[in-house]
Amino acid sequence: MHRFRSSLLSHQRCLHSLQNAGPLCSHLKSRSVIRFSGPDTIKFLQGLLSNDVRRFGEPPREENSPIPTPNVASVVVPPMYAALLTPQGRFLYDLFLYRPPRPEEKLDRTGSGPGNGSGGSVEILADVDNSISDELLATLKKYRLRSKVDIDNVAEDFSCWQRYGRDLSGKTPTVEEPEADSVGWGGGVDRADMSASHSSDVGWQWFKDPRLGCLGFRGIFPSGTMPPLVESDKETDEENYLMWRLEKGIAEGSTEIPKGEAIPLEYNFAGLNAISFDKGCYVGQELIARTHHRGVIRKRLLPLKFLDNNGKGSLPPSGFNEVNYLTTTQLIHFVISEVEGKVTPGSEVINTASGKKLGSVTTALGFRGMGVLRLDDAFKDTLTIQGQEDIKVMAIRPDWWPAEWFQDQQHTAVA
Repeated sequence: MHRFRSSLLSHQRCLHSLQNAGPLCSHLKSRSVIRFSGPDTIKFLQGLLSNDVRRFGEPPREENSPIPTPNVASVVVPPMYAALLTPQGRFLYDLFLYRPPRPEEKLDRTGSGPGNGSGGSVEILADVDNSISDELLATLKKYRLRSKVDIDNVAEDFSCWQRYGRDLSGKTPTVEEPEADSVGWGGGVDRADMSASHSSDVGWQWFKDPRLGCLGFRGIFPSGTMPPLVESDKETDEENYLMWRLEKGIAEGSTEIPKGEAIPLEYNFAGLNAISFDKGCYVGQELIARTHHRGVIRKRLLPLKFLDNNGKGSLPPSGFNEVNYLTTTQLIHFVISEVEGKVTPGSEVINTASGKKLGSVTTALGFRGMGVLRLDDAFKDTLTIQGQEDIKVMAIRPDWWPAEWFQDQQHTAVA
């Protein structure tokens, strides 16, 4: 069997392996946790972040109710994705916000009634980029002024996890994947970890990723504990989660989204449920509103594939075995690419036919990556890396994009 494969077959084999490995789970060591608490928590975050945080102050909806279980939440509030921007509307930090269940929202240990009230106290946990967590804390405290809100680094107490892969993408958690929505520390009946569910005085569970269904499930769990539904042979390196996102063109964190430079709408934040356009004022809101109402986004973040002149993207290692491969925690490390290491973040993408610069690569892993490109030329077959014209670039249309974004592309091409 010839060792080289075409780029398309190699690309499909890599993604097929990820998509058919069953539900995978990654401990996101690149993420950290901070806690907001105090009576002004909702008001404070509402004036800072791009999404409408007031939802966390409203009574949970009954349709989010899991199976009644002693000492766990009788109703739950789904998490929220949001961003903190500069006053000029540029990206600074992204946050996944969770509101832990309040005592009065949980049955007591007897299961006969609600627990004691929280006395009006509000607590929000935020999953944030670990590399800038100290900087983020300092920024938040600068904005705090006289607000009655405490902001603490609780990274030692909590860990962030992602559950993704086959049988999870695009499912509604309460129907096709009821276990992930209702099983865990606080979500409902956990048949595998019943004692953990009953012994926790705060509810912990998997939630559908607030950005897109195809990303699976996300959650914050106590450090030193294994989340429910995580099979021992399905816990895998975080790079596999990165590969999963690269395939879909979804950036995360201040490493992949240039801090102080990126325009959130170009990074598709509106399609990722990170922006409320009717919440009112927040830091950086003016540019976001003006760009949105203008209606045309000329550049967007796209999934990219890097190929050499022979069309090769990657080589599977000798002795590759699909079955063994699917059970290893090194799912993507078989990618030995002819172009690996040659493309780095910041590499310019050009159209060789016109000589025009289209944008730049923001993230690269092996023969896959992401980049912000002008949509009028992004999908042509004449794209290369500037200074390395032997490396071809293929931009891919994400299947989760709303139809109107493709119309925006057509309008941009005509303009």
